[in-house]
Amino acid sequence: MEIAALQAFVEVADHQSFSEAAEALFLTQPAVSKRVAQLESELNTKLFDRIGRRVSLTATGSALLPRARRLINDARELKRLVSDLSGEVRGRLTMGTSHHIGLHRLPTPLKRFTEAFPAVELDIRFMDSEAACRAVETGDLELAIVTLPPERPPNLNLATIWDDPLAFMVAPDHPLAGRTKVSLTELLEYPAVLPGTTTYTRGVLEQAVRKAGVELKVGMATNYLETLHMLVATGLGWSLLPATVLDDKVVPLEIDGMRLTRQLGAVTHQKRSLSNAASAMIEVCNAAR
Repeated sequence: MEIAALQAFVEVADHQSFSEAAEALFLTQPAVSKRVAQLESELNTKLFDRIGRRVSLTATGSALLPRARRLINDARELKRLVSDLSGEVRGRLTMGTSHHIGLHRLPTPLKRFTEAFPAVELDIRFMDSEAACRAVETGDLELAIVTLPPERPPNLNLATIWDDPLAFMVAPDHPLAGRTKVSLTELLEYPAVLPGTTTYTRGVLEQAVRKAGVELKVGMATNYLETLHMLVATGLGWSLLPATVLDDKVVPLEIDGMRLTRQLGAVTHQKRSLSNAASAMIEVCNAAR
């Protein structure tokens, strides 16, 4: 059973599309179809139901998927171990990060890393921090540089790299703009545009609001912080966002008794030894604090 065939199977399952799997693997669609067909022939079973353009796993395919992931990850681990024995920093590093961190925190570390370790092939995947943590748990990512969860999930190591202060902000023409200090009760009389309910940043705010015994009034939610900044600037509500996005389009608010922050850092699996490349990436990020 070839690892390449298993990789094709996993990508098709994840994307529910042969064409999107081909793009992810940098292959042609016929090449991906051929690999999946070879795997189905070898196993003498059908792995996908194909109805028009729709692709879905059969019962056998669903049972094979987690085992295929483990085999692929084991093969990567073997290859990495052999490479790391030389002590060189080389090979492929598959890491995840959020768009916000990629924009505001990683440019300098990435520049330094690529200059110092040109033999490393970086595979950077942009996704929500919560999805990146799950991908580290399943072994799809070796490393995630993301917003850290408030509580450590089982099997994961969390290492803070940056403290990321959060700021309440409104549009310049908001009724609360220009106030030297605002109470939380006053703020919550106005609608908010906030990160989604499943995000770690939203969790920080909700925990603080619960302690104060009040309720949020949410007008709109999205996981894209730059989009939220735009919505605040256009006057659609207040928000709590990283202080790094403050500019002349929004006005910070000082909320009485509220000093909120989140931590950004490295997420790795407890049972997975880090490659030289992953260790070097964490060191470079720490050095750039």
